[in-house]
Amino acid sequence: MSLKCPFCNSPEIASLRTAMNITAAIGAVGGAARGVSAALLGSQAGAIAGPIGITLGTVSGALLGGLVGGAGGCALGAQLGKRLDRHVLSNNLCLICGHRFNLPT
Repeated sequence: MSLKCPFCNSPEIASLRTAMNITAAIGAVGGAARGVSAALLGSQAGAIAGPIGITLGTVSGALLGGLVGGAGGCALGAQLGKRLDRHVLSNNLCLICGHRFNLPT
């Protein structure tokens, strides 16, 4: 499906993804923070391998938790932002006449 400007019928359209970029970044930061905090909370539960094992386990768990949480948060934030861009914000810009519009529902 090719987009055309509803005002001037031009096919030269730029899709702005403002909400998707912002919500993906917020989701990534929030997910990483949640992943790190969950890993650190879980690392306090057991102390089997001594002080060195606790330190290595805590650091590696926090890194992996942050990476996984950040990726999941980014994906969820991007989905939310995509829906906001599509249905709420006028994210399509006609490069000829400058008209901003939403996709038809």
